[in-house]
Amino acid sequence: MKMSLVVPCYNEEEAIPIFYREALKVIEQLKDEFEFEFCFVDDGSKDGTLEIMRKLSEQDPKVHYISFSRNFGKEAALYAGLE
Repeated sequence: MKMSLVVPCYNEEEAIPIFYREALKVIEQLKDEFEFEFCFVDDGSKDGTLEIMRKLSEQDPKVHYISFSRNFGKEAALYAGLE
């Protein structure tokens, strides 16, 4: 079974690496039951959030990202990630 982690982000450059690292610990325990992917959605961040997402995507093929031109809110970010 495939599981997608949709993660809306707004100015989260410091939190994303921590979240990703901790999520991988849980994924490791569930890898026999699920196939995981990450979908980070940058909701118009003004910091280095998008660059962190790009780097993770380059390092891990299971990481995908979407970038909004401005802040549309977490509901729009979640919807875009689910689409």
